[in-house]
Amino acid sequence: MSAGTRTDVDVAVVGAGVIGSVTVREILARHPGASVMVLDRDTVASGATRRSAGLHFPRGRTERVRRMSAHSQDYYGRLLEECPGAPIRPLPTTVIAAESGERALREAHLDSAGLRRVPRAPHDWVRTPDGCAAWQVDGCQYADVTRLTHFLVRGLRERIALREGVRVTGVRPRKAVVELELGNGETVSAGRVVLAPGPWLGVPAWQDLVAPLGVRVKKVVAMHVDVRPEKDDHAVVFYDEDAFLLPLHDRGHWLFSYTCREWDVDPDTVATGISPENLREARALLARYAPELVSRCASGRVFCDAYSPTGEPVVAALDTHRRVIFAGAANGSGYRLAPAMASEAVGLLSPTLHATGNQT
Repeated sequence: MSAGTRTDVDVAVVGAGVIGSVTVREILARHPGASVMVLDRDTVASGATRRSAGLHFPRGRTERVRRMSAHSQDYYGRLLEECPGAPIRPLPTTVIAAESGERALREAHLDSAGLRRVPRAPHDWVRTPDGCAAWQVDGCQYADVTRLTHFLVRGLRERIALREGVRVTGVRPRKAVVELELGNGETVSAGRVVLAPGPWLGVPAWQDLVAPLGVRVKKVVAMHVDVRPEKDDHAVVFYDEDAFLLPLHDRGHWLFSYTCREWDVDPDTVATGISPENLREARALLARYAPELVSRCASGRVFCDAYSPTGEPVVAALDTHRRVIFAGAANGSGYRLAPAMASEAVGLLSPTLHATGNQT
């Protein structure tokens, strides 16, 4: 492939994170003859996906998100049946929340979660503060999202054209096609484009297209707690604070994810390390529920994600000809809701997608 080449494809998917990769799999499942190109400014699974916690819990704060959660849970269940080697495993989980909020807690969880009250948290070092209670839920799972994304793309490589380390420098929707200009000098003419850029919303090529969605980028901080998990340890979700403790058996430590409220950050510069304020916030919340872990919490991972104004993922056409579809702003739940977002995105493509079988 030399610079200046023009390539025609049925669909171009911009972004090779978990959302983009699941979307490609869904396109080819529904349209086996479609020619598909996948583009990423870096390598597969190198953005927010690489730092994803990978925790799925069967809940949603709105009816749409609950439907999406159920869809994704079924999808990952089928994937494991088809591909037992996929890096996903069930995870026992306990939720701690205010007793007064039990009704809302039950409404948020799927019926399949089997939400049930238990006397206490499963770990001696986890407190249930006054006014709070503990519940166990079924259907939770943990995935190594980086490995899973590579697993999915590896199974698709012979059916797609993959451009890693190639930036999209221009997106021009036309009536019949979408013209993409690439940083390597190549031009791509795509019948449809799915934008799954993660937190990279300000890229000049699509900034103006995305701006009307009102999506913002927020810093995400997850602390590493230097305690080795035991085999049957539960994940512990602190529902009211939107935080959780996750046992990372493969890494030999716990992950403590809490809600950082630093908005409108740049994904190219945000990952500069844990700040004193991040450490203070995380330790203050951890002290409420697991004070014995505070001294073991000193490092972690910093990245960012895209968040929508409604708290629901955004899957929408961006141009008048409905040729450019945005799939993102999963509000920190990219892995959890990726299959449902992919289904919605391909649903927008399908009525007008006629695979030509072009080879790239």
